[in-house]
Amino acid sequence: MPQEEKLNALYRMTTQLAQQMEKSRISEYTELLHSPFRLIWLNILSGVARGLGIALGFTFFAATIIYVLQVLGALNLPIIGDYIADIVRIVQHQLELKTF
Repeated sequence: MPQEEKLNALYRMTTQLAQQMEKSRISEYTELLHSPFRLIWLNILSGVARGLGIALGFTFFAATIIYVLQVLGALNLPIIGDYIADIVRIVQHQLELKTF
C-alpha cells in the first residue's frame, strides 16, 4: 500500500510540473530559439515600441512641466519668477551660441 501512495504522489507531482511548464510556455520559447530571424524581428519590433513609448512619455512629461512653469510664471511669484527668468536667459544664451 505505501508503494501505491508513493506512485500516486509522484504522478500528482509530475502532472503539476507538466501543467506549470505548459503555463510558462517553454515550448514556444524553444521554438523561438530555433528560428533566429523571427527572434531578431520580434526584438526589433519590441525595441521600436519601447523607444516610441519612451519618446511619447518624455514629451508628455516635459509638456506638463512647461505648462506648470508657465502657470507659475503667470502668477508673478518673486522667487519662482526669478528662477524661470534665469532659465529663459540660459536657454536664450545657448541658442545664441549655436550656429547652424
